[in-house]
Amino acid sequence: AFLDLSGPSEIKGVWKESITLPCAYVPVEDLVQQTLTWTVVHNEGSGTIFRRDDSGDHVLLSEYRNRVSIPKDAPGNVSLLILSLEISDRGTYTCQVTWRDSNNSLIAKEITTSLEVVKVAATKPIIRAGEPGLTLPAGASTSLTCEAGGSPPISYRWFRSGPAGKAELLSTGAELAWPSLRPSDSGTYFCEAQNR
Repeated sequence: AFLDLSGPSEIKGVWKESITLPCAYVPVEDLVQQTLTWTVVHNEGSGTIFRRDDSGDHVLLSEYRNRVSIPKDAPGNVSLLILSLEISDRGTYTCQVTWRDSNNSLIAKEITTSLEVVKVAATKPIIRAGEPGLTLPAGASTSLTCEAGGSPPISYRWFRSGPAGKAELLSTGAELAWPSLRPSDSGTYFCEAQNR
């Protein structure tokens, strides 16, 4: 009977999100899984993260406690799920499985996956341009809306251009509304969008 572990040689995870490091095999009738261990080598040193044996599941490195798990009732699937990735989780992970065959001899296999943790680039807000120039009769109602794409949350501010390049802050919302326009409302208005 041939047993092989399969999984990718490298994988990218996103900081603060979760990731699964795949490791799997096709179960063979006469071979019984004895132990499964996941070990890591990274900047902070090396060690065994997780061990599954006759006595159950054990998380051995404190920085992974409550953050790692392996599927329970999925024969052959020994992938490692890591929650809430830290930058310090980047490193080389090894999945090692040993099986016992009908003659009571042990077979061991391992695969190694390198994990890179990236911070997703936040995107600056980009304001979708409105119609330039708007002529309305006095007494009409109107509103201007500022719309921007980018990483949320986005906050908005509306200004009115004043004399000598001074700007007057009018509102801190995406919409600027006039229930009834007066001639003195004529002018140049602009909005500003901001995120983290």
